[in-house]
Amino acid sequence: MKFLCDVHISFKVTNFLISQGFDAVHINKILDKRYTNDNDICKYADDNNFIVITKDSDFKNSFIIRKTPKKLIKINLGNISNTELIEVLLENIESIKKVAGKQYFLIEVDKNASTVISE
Repeated sequence: MKFLCDVHISFKVTNFLISQGFDAVHINKILDKRYTNDNDICKYADDNNFIVITKDSDFKNSFIIRKTPKKLIKINLGNISNTELIEVLLENIESIKKVAGKQYFLIEVDKNASTVISE
């Protein structure tokens, strides 16, 4: 699996994913870095089969309306520590693996549950 971490996701999360054997890149290392607009992030992710990890609701809206990014993890946990976010991702990794091969999916991670929408 390949992950593209949006600007509000810490490098620590990106580095953790890499340490677990996943391909992961932070937006601040590619394209126009933190200045990259959402459309360009979506296009890059879709063209390169990345799963976007974000806290930004604009990506959810784009997924619902335009089906881009094709693969999205939307974090709805507010300001939590990197350690907590890493734990949440680990708790959901099997769900992510199950849908990673789908053409489109959205996983919303909330405090008490995760919701998976896929085609």
